[in-house]
Amino acid sequence: MTELEQVLNEYITLGINQQLDYDKFYLYSIITHSTAIEGSTVTEVEAQLLFDEGITSSKRTIAEQMMNLDLKKAYEQCFEYAKNHEKITIELLCKLSGITMANTGSAYNTIAGSFSSAKGELRLLNVSAGRGGKSYLAWQKVPEKLQKVCDYLNEQRAKIKKEDIEAVYRLSFEAHYMLVSIHPWADGNGRMSRLVMNMIQKEFEVVPSIVKKEKRVQYIQSLEESQEKEDSSVFINFMFSHHLANIKEQIMQFKKSMQDDAFKLP
Repeated sequence: MTELEQVLNEYITLGINQQLDYDKFYLYSIITHSTAIEGSTVTEVEAQLLFDEGITSSKRTIAEQMMNLDLKKAYEQCFEYAKNHEKITIELLCKLSGITMANTGSAYNTIAGSFSSAKGELRLLNVSAGRGGKSYLAWQKVPEKLQKVCDYLNEQRAKIKKEDIEAVYRLSFEAHYMLVSIHPWADGNGRMSRLVMNMIQKEFEVVPSIVKKEKRVQYIQSLEESQEKEDSSVFINFMFSHHLANIKEQIMQFKKSMQDDAFKLP
């Protein structure tokens, strides 16, 4: 048994995932960390008030709060897809992208035509990672490449056994890497890549990965290094390590809370 499997077994044995509202608050954490990586400053507490009570924060911009609300809707939809084992298609991905970018996306007019990231439409222009940064796949090649990714993911999903936890995580991390490397959309590629990663994890009922905002630099560096080498292993190794550390931290916090509660008993 691998270290990851041992730690996840302890996680389940302790009943951490059986706590009241576990799924809801875990999802809120996924969302706020994912949007934070893209610049949102909305906290988990603020997100909870926003999602559950509709209470907005005067400290945050409307765009930040809409980013979180839209991503929540996208996750709710993608988890339905996971539950029903929907085939991953370009149409499905664009629908999820449209939900993710509904209120923060933009309309573009290019030589190749007009498109809208708010509708989840594939980009019709070339993009790079900042000034002088990496240039992504030419827009003309995006549909064909994205179709190959969909075919690969569907093929692998059909092969993987639910019990092979490491294989499930590896495929989900590969999906993340493939999507973000293609950059199919003008906006929201990071959020979409993490969402599809979590969708695959949800389908196979493993604990979803959270890319913590505190690890943003290391996360981006691992992506860049893998892209430079054209080898996903650096990124995948980072994701395994980061997920393992997150699960261990949750176990430690849970045990501490149980000890603290024990001391409060008369």
